[in-house]
Amino acid sequence: MPPQTYLVTGASRGIGRALSFELAKQGVRVLLLARPSDALNEATEAVQELVPTSLGVACDLADMNSIAEAAASILESSPTLDGIVHNAGAIAPVQPLLAVDGTAWARSIQVNLIGVQHLTQLLAPAMTGEHRVRVTTISSGASLRPLPSWSAYCVAKAGQDMWARCLAEEGRDLGISAISVAPGIVDTGMQADIRATTVDDFPLRDTFVHYHASGQLTRAEDVAAQLVDLVLHHTMEQSGERFDVRDLP
Repeated sequence: MPPQTYLVTGASRGIGRALSFELAKQGVRVLLLARPSDALNEATEAVQELVPTSLGVACDLADMNSIAEAAASILESSPTLDGIVHNAGAIAPVQPLLAVDGTAWARSIQVNLIGVQHLTQLLAPAMTGEHRVRVTTISSGASLRPLPSWSAYCVAKAGQDMWARCLAEEGRDLGISAISVAPGIVDTGMQADIRATTVDDFPLRDTFVHYHASGQLTRAEDVAAQLVDLVLHHTMEQSGERFDVRDLP
């Protein structure tokens, strides 16, 4: 029986990279999707040492044409997908809602939400059929709680949570399940981006600096290890639910 194939977005760093390794450790063939970079190449090569048929897929989720090209490449190499992890995300712009640049705000919605829908829809031929498909979106506390200067990210993540619920509803008769998982406060590049903001742009900046300085951030590798079983084995009965990694065994 051939190995399962999972697509992981934002796979060049952080949770996406760590989860790609955890999946490969389970014998899963991983398609690592991220913007083109040396980091993506290095992550792909490392995962290929575990599962040689794994592939890197260069894609900028801010660009609809790039998404279309990536989807075509995925379908050519992988006519069947067993799962997708929508992990890619961007915190920028971190600025007050009434002052933020409109183009930057729209780009955030594109990367964090619209790109998720567009990519998934284009991959539908690999998701429909007799096989079971599991979709996981990486959520955030920001999907439930408004934070100052995070309007684009909060709106996109709240929308992504509802998107997963909609996919769960419509996918029930197709063998497609969808869940969302909040990973907690994780030591990733996004956290570094938050700490690089100014207090004028983000009034809670010092709180996030303290999280890092006091060792309260969780390692991406630890989060991925907790998450992998749910990604691979969540049930149709769990479809549509939102989980928090900190509540998982």
